[in-house]
Amino acid sequence: MNVEQQWTTRLRKRAVATLPPQKLLPDTQPAYVSSWVYVFGVATLASLIIVIGTGCILAIGGPSWWHNSSIGNFCNSLHMWSVEIFFFAMVVHLWGKFAMAAWRGGRAMTWMTGVVTFLVSIVTAFTGYLSQSNFDSQWISTQAKDGINATGAGGFFNVLNMGQMLMWHIVLLPLVAVLLTVVHVVLVRIKGVVPPIETEVAP
Repeated sequence: MNVEQQWTTRLRKRAVATLPPQKLLPDTQPAYVSSWVYVFGVATLASLIIVIGTGCILAIGGPSWWHNSSIGNFCNSLHMWSVEIFFFAMVVHLWGKFAMAAWRGGRAMTWMTGVVTFLVSIVTAFTGYLSQSNFDSQWISTQAKDGINATGAGGFFNVLNMGQMLMWHIVLLPLVAVLLTVVHVVLVRIKGVVPPIETEVAP
């Protein structure tokens, strides 16, 4: 078989054509990228990295560690506050891009991956509250169960099952959120940053 006919060769050429190195890791950006909207986008990514890192540390120690150890309590607090920053930065970035009509120019998938990531993050944060293994988590779960059961989702999403909620929180939902974030960033690199809305000047 000819080297050019191999699937790895074709896949590499297609990947390089779609996302060349100068797009994947650009050294310059348009002047309109100098905006606070994009700063909050980067802040969202930075806080997500801290959330994942502190979450891994908490998973190693376990619930008893973050409740009974001062270091564990510090990591737990760092995890919580990085989540707060994550949501604040994401909401500002999301509404800023909405005002800029960021779906223009064939960027609908870029916009949708950002919105779906926001929705997945809400469920991830909800399962995080349910995984605290304290009175707060018990109260939240008992208040939420009736509403979730009314939708029919209670059959496979049992908020009273702390172990199930913990697994959703540390495995399934973070994987989806991180994957969507990677796809979102790659789409931004492929399509480029949306330019400002052009205003029509009256004659």
